[in-house]
Amino acid sequence: MPIESPYPMISIEKALDIVTTHIQPLPSVTLPFYEAQGYVLAEDIRAAEPMPPFAASSVDGYAVVAGDGPGRRRIVGDQAAGYMAGVEIEPGTSVRVTTGAPVPLGADAVVMVEETEVAGDYVEILATTIQSGSNIRPVGQDIEQGQLVLPRGTVIGPAEMGLLGTVGQSQVMVYRRPRVAIMSTGDEIVEPDQPLAPGQIRDANRFTLMGAVREAGGEPVDLGIVRDKAGSLADTIDRGLVEADVLLTSGGVSMGQLDLVKPYLASRGTLYFGRVNTKPGKPVTFAVVDSVPCFAMPGFPVSALVSFEIFVRPALLKMAGQPHIYRPREKAILAQRLSHTSARTEFQRVVLTRRVDGRLVASTTGFQGSGRLLSMAGANGLVILPHGQADYEIGATVEALIIGQILSETDANSAPIRGV
Repeated sequence: MPIESPYPMISIEKALDIVTTHIQPLPSVTLPFYEAQGYVLAEDIRAAEPMPPFAASSVDGYAVVAGDGPGRRRIVGDQAAGYMAGVEIEPGTSVRVTTGAPVPLGADAVVMVEETEVAGDYVEILATTIQSGSNIRPVGQDIEQGQLVLPRGTVIGPAEMGLLGTVGQSQVMVYRRPRVAIMSTGDEIVEPDQPLAPGQIRDANRFTLMGAVREAGGEPVDLGIVRDKAGSLADTIDRGLVEADVLLTSGGVSMGQLDLVKPYLASRGTLYFGRVNTKPGKPVTFAVVDSVPCFAMPGFPVSALVSFEIFVRPALLKMAGQPHIYRPREKAILAQRLSHTSARTEFQRVVLTRRVDGRLVASTTGFQGSGRLLSMAGANGLVILPHGQADYEIGATVEALIIGQILSETDANSAPIRGV
């Protein structure tokens, strides 16, 4: 009699619902604003003062009374940016101003220097018409006092950094980035710098998953390689539960005698699922131990990385307070026939290119074996082949999960496709 798994097979949708239900944003921390790039705001940012806080010239030129029209003006002073000169304009006079300088009292327009000629203490205004307010940035034109500048949930990028500086928000509350403890399991696994003995392979999963965690904005904690021994496994898992916000393992989740990860997680906490109807990644496991989410990835490299994309990445983004946690999806046309087993929903690795008409074309990265990590190298998409249908023919339209930059057909034709 074949050995049956004690874990029911659940759908991808149900698995994602379970994961997101048990994941919450991490507590906020306060950082200097210049260190907050890439973080997510945990508070609303409002302007304590208007910007600009005074009427300012938007050009280098001459402040004037618009009603005087064109003609000759006496220059009565200079006003540069950064201070208040205290000069005042009356009809028939002007003040030389620089970009960003306060507009002198009495002026209601600025004529740019290119539309003037200077002779001694006088300036000739050459502009044929002068409108009140010309080349003046009024108080609060950019930001009004009390205005909501950046709402909670905003991802802080370069523009946001500038806005925080503009409104004087020197400290900001942001959601903490998740620390993710990562370990590989298996007696056959050795470090990349070690020679291979018969029956051994070098560890790839740990480094793949650490890179994926960094790309998702998390902070990896390397727990190393753990042998298939209950004591070693328990000690390392327990250390990860203390040191990190998330535990991420690879290997040891199938049904062999040395696959010890699932039983230990179940003994220490609540194991919510141990099998998902997906390919690759069927034995992917999710548990919560001591309030720490635990993801146990399969041992095959592609299975581990695809499982991370589908289940772990959204969880890490939610923990970091990100407002959008899922990769974008788009319809794509298959450039090749794809073999598919109808029993499971499959994620096949592809290179997506954009046609002139805007449609996406999906080209396979070659053999889709779960151990062939080369099939992920250069892939910028995962086409989703739902269960219930067998092979997909050339020209079929499928849904694609976009995991990287998409090139146009012209750009793609000039670059090699890796992995084929």
